[in-house]
Amino acid sequence: MIYTLTLNPALDYVVHPDTLIPGKISRSRNERIFYGGKGINISLVLRELGIESVATGFIAGFTGDELVRMLLEEDVRCEFIRLESGMTRINVKIRDGLETDINASGPQVTEKDVQRLYDRLDRLEQGDMLILAGSVPQNLSACTCSSIMDRLSRKGVSFVVDAAGELLTNALPYKPFLIKPNIEELSEIFGVDIYGADEAAAYALTLQKMGAKNVLVSMGENGAVLLAESGEFYNAPVFRGKVINTVGAGDSMLAAFIAMYSSTYDLRHSLDFSAAAGSAAAFSEALPKEADIYALYEQLSDLSI
Repeated sequence: MIYTLTLNPALDYVVHPDTLIPGKISRSRNERIFYGGKGINISLVLRELGIESVATGFIAGFTGDELVRMLLEEDVRCEFIRLESGMTRINVKIRDGLETDINASGPQVTEKDVQRLYDRLDRLEQGDMLILAGSVPQNLSACTCSSIMDRLSRKGVSFVVDAAGELLTNALPYKPFLIKPNIEELSEIFGVDIYGADEAAAYALTLQKMGAKNVLVSMGENGAVLLAESGEFYNAPVFRGKVINTVGAGDSMLAAFIAMYSSTYDLRHSLDFSAAAGSAAAFSEALPKEADIYALYEQLSDLSI
C-alpha cells in the first residue's frame, strides 16, 4: 500500500480579482476552494490514475472536517490524526495575471499528537511505501520526518521524499527510493544558483552520494532531469502550452512517476509520464485529469505503454 503523509495540510482558497491594489478594496470575479498539501495532492492524482493510497497527517477544526469530507467524496482513503485545538490552515491564492500566494502557518502540534501519528504509522508493513511531502507545522522539528523514517526503515518500508532544506537532507541517510527537489530547492540546499539540466544533474549526483537512490529534479518550464540508481541520467520531455496554475504541478509529476513505475518498473517511461502529468497540471486550474495526462504522454510517439 502507498501512504502519503501531509503534516501541514490546507484548504487553498483561490480568488481571481480584476485588479489588486494594496490598501484598497478589490473584488473577485470568481473563487474556488481546493484541497491543499503536497501529500494530499499526490493521493488525489494517484486516485485519478487508478492507484489506491492512504492519506494521513494532522487535521484540526472545521477546516479539517471539510478537507476530509472533500477527500472522501473523491474516494481517497483518509487516516488523519485529529488535533484537539486549532484549525487546518487556509492558504489564499490570488490570481490577477500573476500568482500571489499567502500560505498560513498551521496549528500547533503537541508531542502527544506526534506519538499518535507514530502509532498510526507503525501499522505499515514490509513492501509498503510512505511518501513524505511538504512542510511541517511551525512548532515541529525538521527531524520529525527522519524520526518517522528511522522507525519504519527497520520494517522494510520504502520512502519517497518531496520536501525542502533540512527535511530533505535529514532523510538521505535512510536511502529513500526517490527524492524530488525542484531546482530552487536544490539551489537552496547547496547555497548556489543552479541553472539548467547539466548543473541540476551534477548536484543530484551529490544527493545520491548522500543516500538517495533516485533523484528527480523538476525545473518548471524547462522540464526535469532524473538521476537513476544505476547512475544513468535522463532528461524529461518539455511540453508546450498555456500555463494557468503551477500549484500542484510538482505533486502531479511525483504521483504520475510512482503510478507508472508501480506498473512498469521502467524509470524512463515513468519520467516521461511524470513530465506529462506536471505539464497537464500547469495547463489547468486544478489537478490534472487522467485523460489530459495521457493526451500529452501519447504525443511521445516513440514510447508505448
